[in-house]
Amino acid sequence: MNATSASPAKAPVNEPGAGKILVWDAPVRVFHWLMALCFAGAYITSEGESWRLVHVTLGYTMAGLVVFRILWGLMGTRYARFSAFVRGPKAVARYVGAMLRGQPEHHIGHNPAGSLAILALLGLVLVITASGWAIYNDVAGEWLAEVHDAAANLMLGVVGVHIAGVVVASWLHRENLVRAMVTGRKLGTPEEGIRSAWRILAVLMLAAVLGFWWLQWQSAPAAGGGLADQSAAVANDRDHD
Repeated sequence: MNATSASPAKAPVNEPGAGKILVWDAPVRVFHWLMALCFAGAYITSEGESWRLVHVTLGYTMAGLVVFRILWGLMGTRYARFSAFVRGPKAVARYVGAMLRGQPEHHIGHNPAGSLAILALLGLVLVITASGWAIYNDVAGEWLAEVHDAAANLMLGVVGVHIAGVVVASWLHRENLVRAMVTGRKLGTPEEGIRSAWRILAVLMLAAVLGFWWLQWQSAPAAGGGLADQSAAVANDRDHD
C-alpha cells in the first residue's frame, strides 16, 4: 500500500476514519533521540583533552547506532525500512516544489526531503567515526583530522537544515512532527498504521548503549591520576639531583 498522499496538508484530517496511528516504532524513536544526544555531546566535547573519553565514547556509540539503523532499515517495520522512504532526485524536487507552493504532499512516513537528510546523516556519521577512530589510534596524519572536523561541521549544517525542514513541514501540515517522533503517532487511517511498536527491542537497544557507557566509565583513568604521576616523576628527578 502506498504511504503517500499528494493532496494538500489538511487532507489526512478530512479523510473518513482518519486519526492518530502508530507510524514510528520504538527502536526508530530511541535511535533518533540517542543519535541527537550523542552528536550534540560529541560536538561539545570535541575540544579539550579532559573530555576526550566522553567524546570518543559518544563517537563509538554513534557508529553502533548507525549499524543498528542500517540493519533495521532492511528488516524493520514498515516505515523504518529504506524501501519505504528512499526516493530519487525527482521525488525530492517535486516535494520541495509542492512545499514552496504551500500545498505539500502528505507522507505517512519520512518525506523525500527528510529521507535525503537521513541518508546524509548516516553517511556523515560513518565518515566521522571512522576518521575519529583512525585519529584516536594514530593511524593517519593531520589531513584526516581536517576531514574529521569538516565532516562534523557539515553534519551540524545538515542537522540545522533538517530541523528547519521539520519546523516548516509541521506548520504546513498542521501536525507536530517532533511530537510524532516522541509518541510514534501521526495522522492517518487505521490500515496505514504499523501493528507493533517493538518496545522490547528498544529497551534492549537502550540497555546496550548504557552498558557500553558504563564499561567505558569503568576503564577511565582515576581522577587526578595523570597529575599525580607527573608530580611523582618531578619529585623523583629532584631526589636524583
